[in-house]
Amino acid sequence: MYTYVHGGDIYTQKNTADGKTMIDFSANINPLGLPVGVKKALKNAVRKCVNYPDPFCRELAQATAEFLQINKDYLFFGNGAADVLFRLALSLKPKRALLLAPTFADYEKALRSVNCGINYYKLQSKYDFTVQKDILHRITARTDMVVICNPNNPTGQLMDRSLLEAVLARCREVNAYLLVDECFMDFVDAEKAYSMRHLLADNPNLIILKAFTKTFAIPGVRLGYCMNADATLHKLLHESGQDWSVSVLAQEAGCAALQEREYLNESFMLIKEERHYLINQLKALGADVYGSHANYIFFYMEKPAQLKELLYEQGYMIRSCANYHNLGDGYYRIAVKTRVLNRGLIKAIKEARKNALITGTY
Repeated sequence: MYTYVHGGDIYTQKNTADGKTMIDFSANINPLGLPVGVKKALKNAVRKCVNYPDPFCRELAQATAEFLQINKDYLFFGNGAADVLFRLALSLKPKRALLLAPTFADYEKALRSVNCGINYYKLQSKYDFTVQKDILHRITARTDMVVICNPNNPTGQLMDRSLLEAVLARCREVNAYLLVDECFMDFVDAEKAYSMRHLLADNPNLIILKAFTKTFAIPGVRLGYCMNADATLHKLLHESGQDWSVSVLAQEAGCAALQEREYLNESFMLIKEERHYLINQLKALGADVYGSHANYIFFYMEKPAQLKELLYEQGYMIRSCANYHNLGDGYYRIAVKTRVLNRGLIKAIKEARKNALITGTY
């Protein structure tokens, strides 16, 4: 039987044993929910569904290019960032890739679908799970692709900008692609946030992955994209799957989302404040908190054991990171939500600790 390894599974059990609705802290979605403008756009787009979607997403590409200030020909859209990942793997067919460990599981899943061998750069707790300069020595003539999630999932750690640029230069030397996933960069504090997109024109081996999913709280709509300056790669991406992978609804939602400037500012400020709150609360409970520069918190809490299951009983879903490469029991990731929900989660963790002490399972 296939095992689902991601967060966000609200369908297996929607309520607790006593009837409470499950609250999902396992998926890192903007806590403000769908913007009003996107809701209206989705409603109005229903009448357009009698037609096939634009296979080239022309209006969306133009709007996104203006929003990001890049060449619209650099953009390729898909049915979520995960869809783009699999298209990239099928288009490039790399034979050997270097991945961080831990990092997002679908990089490996997509690459293994084309029989790509995987090497791991193991992030270490003694360096707070940050990438060190020795990664440059791991990129060899046998490396076809390097994947860097920045900020990384699940750690929320940012890679030093100069080091990332050195990785790009090294990839260029050995004729390897560098895929940089910036899906969570929108949630990073302004003084720390940066994108590699200004380097696209001079580096056809650079691919940047982005999604509307997390930023605009539309995971159910499915809309992601990549940026790359190589026209040949874009042709291969179009040839690697169906022409209509981005629905009419998704394209309309994306165009509307890019107009939501006030929503972005409000969500940025909310997440910054609530991230600070959660980090302080977890540290006060004895947790080791790492990175966490995005809209999620990565931490280690040895006790109580089985924290995920204990919180599940109280109606809270969190992401256990035990199944990530190079991690084990005690590592968790939680989304940043509103103060009311965040306070409820912290209270539930305290209750889980208390009950574990009482029952002797701590």
